[in-house]
Amino acid sequence: QVQLVESGGGLVQTGDSLRLSCAASGRTFSNYAMGWFRQVSGKEREFVAAITWSGRQTDYADSLEGRFTISRDNAKNTVYLQMNSLKPEDTAVYYCAAVVESPAYYGTHYSTQAYDYWGQGTQVTVSS
Repeated sequence: QVQLVESGGGLVQTGDSLRLSCAASGRTFSNYAMGWFRQVSGKEREFVAAITWSGRQTDYADSLEGRFTISRDNAKNTVYLQMNSLKPEDTAVYYCAAVVESPAYYGTHYSTQAYDYWGQGTQVTVSS
């Protein structure tokens, strides 16, 4: 019962930065945990980052090497993904996802199956 819209993608060069935004509407009064995933054509959607409703817990894919930061502003119903030192291998469609937070979320947040709602995605292209 929540709608998600990603924005902020674009074409950048290696080493550049981007900040993606995910705006939520609908049943935004629920306690949604949020995640960012990315997908390249022909490959499975892979975990990037996750954040709990409170923002006190976050997690990242090991492959990011500390370059990305997830954050949220519940007053604005928005979650962000700050991407620094971008590399060509970061090129993908980035998707925002949401699920009503529950104990089951902890330990499963890295899986696409943990989320009930998804945005349409925003393209990030990093030229080499």
